[in-house]
Amino acid sequence: MGVDRIITDRLILIPFSINTAVSILEQNPEIFAGLGLQQTSLWPDQEAIETLPKIIRNLELVGDPTGFESWMVVLKSDKTVIGDAGFKGRPNKAGEVDLGYAIIEQEQRKGYGMEVARALTEWALEQQKVNSVTAKCFIGNTGSARILQKLGMTETHRDEEMIYWQIKIG
Repeated sequence: MGVDRIITDRLILIPFSINTAVSILEQNPEIFAGLGLQQTSLWPDQEAIETLPKIIRNLELVGDPTGFESWMVVLKSDKTVIGDAGFKGRPNKAGEVDLGYAIIEQEQRKGYGMEVARALTEWALEQQKVNSVTAKCFIGNTGSARILQKLGMTETHRDEEMIYWQIKIG
């Protein structure tokens, strides 16, 4: 199953391929031009560099992106990457997919986290075999908690560090 870009009001979400993720990790600047993007010194940031090996491992399991892996978050206005978001794999036996997102510090508090989380949640809930989207955030991350609440997610539980969230179909 191939997956297309997701377009929102201000963002373009582009699914990572293995080639794209490896090229970015290896600091190959041609990959940006090949995707029609402008390179910036702000992304990949340290968090993205630490995440790229996980993205590559997930993609190696499926080959071509299915949409249940990771996506680059791109500003429509100047075609620069400002973060990454996505899921940790295909739905589990209960039909759950786990959402995560990261926006570079310079672009936080502008509503991009909400925009990408909403787009990916809506996309996921339209897919077969998906019954719910889960997420988690650190207890002190009030920005993420607000985003997840605004998405309509319900807190399911907490531990010493994290708050766990879920939204179900219907």
